[in-house]
Amino acid sequence: MSRTSRSTRWRALIALAVVALSVLITLTVPVRLGLDLRGGTQIVLETRSTSAVEADREATDRTLEVLRGRVDALGVAEPTLQRSGDRRIIVELPGVQDPKEAAEVLGRTAQLTFHPVLGTEDPAADGNGNEARGEEAAGAGDAAGEAAGAGDAAGEAAGAGDAAGDAAGAGDAAVRVLPDESGERLRLGPAALTGGDVERADARHDAQTGAGWHVTVDFDKAGSDRWAGLTGEAACAAPGDPTRRVAIVLDDRVVSSPQVDPSVACGDGITGGATRITGQFTDADARELALLISGGALPVPVETVEQHTVGPTLGARAVEASAWAAVIGTALTALFLIRAYRLLGVLAVVALLCYGLISYAALAALGATLTLPGLAGFVLAIGMAVDANVLVFERAREEHAARARPGVRPALAAGFRKAFGAIADSNVTTLIAAVLLFLLASGPVRGFGVTLGIGVLASMVSALVVTRVLADFAVSRRSVRRRPRVTGIADVGRVRRALDRRDPHLLRRPRRWLAAAAAALVLAGSGIAVRGVDLGIDFTGGRLLQYATTAPVDPEHARAALADAGFPRAVVQSSGDNGLSVRTERLTDTEADTVTRTIAALGADDGGSGAAGSGTGGEAGSEAGSGATKVRDELIGPSLGEELSRNALLALGVALGAQLLYLAIRFRSRFGIAAVGALAHDVVVLVGVFAWLGKTVDGVFLAALLTVIGYSVNDSVVVFDRVRELLRRRGGKSGAQARPLPDLVNTAVLQTLPRTVNTGLGAVLILAALAVLGGDTLTDFALATLIGVVVGTYSSVFVAAPLALELGGGTGPAATARADRPARRAPGRTEAAQPAGR
Repeated sequence: MSRTSRSTRWRALIALAVVALSVLITLTVPVRLGLDLRGGTQIVLETRSTSAVEADREATDRTLEVLRGRVDALGVAEPTLQRSGDRRIIVELPGVQDPKEAAEVLGRTAQLTFHPVLGTEDPAADGNGNEARGEEAAGAGDAAGEAAGAGDAAGEAAGAGDAAGDAAGAGDAAVRVLPDESGERLRLGPAALTGGDVERADARHDAQTGAGWHVTVDFDKAGSDRWAGLTGEAACAAPGDPTRRVAIVLDDRVVSSPQVDPSVACGDGITGGATRITGQFTDADARELALLISGGALPVPVETVEQHTVGPTLGARAVEASAWAAVIGTALTALFLIRAYRLLGVLAVVALLCYGLISYAALAALGATLTLPGLAGFVLAIGMAVDANVLVFERAREEHAARARPGVRPALAAGFRKAFGAIADSNVTTLIAAVLLFLLASGPVRGFGVTLGIGVLASMVSALVVTRVLADFAVSRRSVRRRPRVTGIADVGRVRRALDRRDPHLLRRPRRWLAAAAAALVLAGSGIAVRGVDLGIDFTGGRLLQYATTAPVDPEHARAALADAGFPRAVVQSSGDNGLSVRTERLTDTEADTVTRTIAALGADDGGSGAAGSGTGGEAGSEAGSGATKVRDELIGPSLGEELSRNALLALGVALGAQLLYLAIRFRSRFGIAAVGALAHDVVVLVGVFAWLGKTVDGVFLAALLTVIGYSVNDSVVVFDRVRELLRRRGGKSGAQARPLPDLVNTAVLQTLPRTVNTGLGAVLILAALAVLGGDTLTDFALATLIGVVVGTYSSVFVAAPLALELGGGTGPAATARADRPARRAPGRTEAAQPAGR
């Protein structure tokens, strides 16, 4: 068996194994959709240090376990809780549309406390306001409990003079009245211990002594001494006396009030650092009490730094729109590939479908979450998968046209071999950016890095393995060899024929192209300076509320109504036909309810006065039902916004530096600098266009910007790879045979232009489908990426190449004179494909 046959067989086995494994994973492991695609609430909490406890990784882990128990109590299906960094906790609650309720449950930070019982309280008594405090503190959802948990306006909730008594922690010296487990009202003294004194609590079953289910509590050394003092004092009361009891309080609720065992002597107390709570417990009761004692209270306070709520209809629409856009965009791209490359185009479409299958399986196997910004990574990877196939097919066309004895099979093999360098370099530069974005960035940028990295690897497998296996099998058929034109590589194509006829010298005067690029930079920069960049709440912090109204609402009327309601700085924008978005500084839930009622009133009466929404109280949902439905609610803290922008810029800067270093090593330093310079041109132009259009620069735009960066670098690498190849051929020549650098760069541009045009068209088809069918959530992303693809295609030819010439000093008079007389090429022949000796 020949070496070629063995390598073909191995490629076929690898392709079959990868595709089969991907099918198995796809059928058995579902991909987790982000809440922006399936609806629900995501809350990002950050732990805060106190004078007694430092919010380190260990404290955050303990807090995570407490929150897990609280989320389970909410009854949410498939909740997700995970630590992010040392002090952040990400909570995802699918289907939860009331973020206020979820935040209240998750954010309660009342400390677990142990109190002596001073006696019982007559329900009819009204002395010193104690009964009122007891009533307010009794319910799980009362105002004082919420105030104690969230840290907001405790004085208002409890009444004048009672706030300290209701919201205090372990050092509270006031007498409190709270109902016990059976509803009996107990007068409690100051707290003797806190949850910080508890090491652990376990639910156990003792069948031998007949004690049944009970809870054992272990204290640390200091807590053991305090527990002995507390129980020793209580043991001085007679059995049955309420003062012989000890109350365990959590969130202003008595979770247990056991009586000290009669065997404990007065003044001695329970020693040894451990105690046992008995009673008529079931296993569930005992486990719940153990959980509350050992981890019911948060070890450290938490603050909500980010909150996203997406309605189920908006998420479903986003998924449906994305699916339709992907199907139609892929279908249009498939038709284009088949029209351009015939049989090989059909095989490329099959490989593209395999790319989608492999990417989906990899995402599912890694347990990654697919979010809306993450779709951007797949869009770029689809473009790169198409680009890899186009690169191979165009090189195969060149080889077929340049050979004295043309053959489809050897031309195709040469196409794969010679295109590998450009494919590898372009994918490696993008993969470097993806890895660094994942390691250094946060939020949506990090998700973009994950999907982009998966997509890049899948695109290389699909193009270099799957496509090659299919192509080798097809061109080895006798029926195909007899009809070489059916393969699509026996003809150089329309674009190359037109270039061969005219043989233009596009880089005769490179400084003119650089001047045009400078003019574009000035125009874009003036937009940034004059209009300014409208940063979204992802970077500035604040709150974003998006509504679907029953009737169209004029944004100007909405701004006026919100100003009358007390929100003069609210930014109101239309969103679709009957949609409206309101962006403000950070709002409380009460203020957000006011905004909702204001928009609901406008949606109901089609532009009526905003005064109806100026009141407070009541639920926003009932108001919204008449004229508006809240479909998105996002809250970003200012510190998190600064962190997201800082990390994104850091990751972007390091990624660009790493790409520049890689390109400088693989090529010459001037080409790496030129590629990064063209990339900077694309970024400034895109941001400037969005500034002139008044579009918001948010996380989705950032994903589009990163997509453009990857596309721009990929495009420039393909051109410079061909320049490098031509320079190697020139290295063995001298005198009149040595062609000047401007001539070589111009030849490289012309030879790669068919690939540039075809790849750009494939990307434009997918992005156009996203722009038209992707819905409101994907329109801005598709628009930004479309602009970037056009600008990136232009800059790779007319910015990167001229800049490389200027940096190389190859544009002097002598070089220009030689460049004015470029070598003529016969029609249908491509110089780059000629063997080095020709």
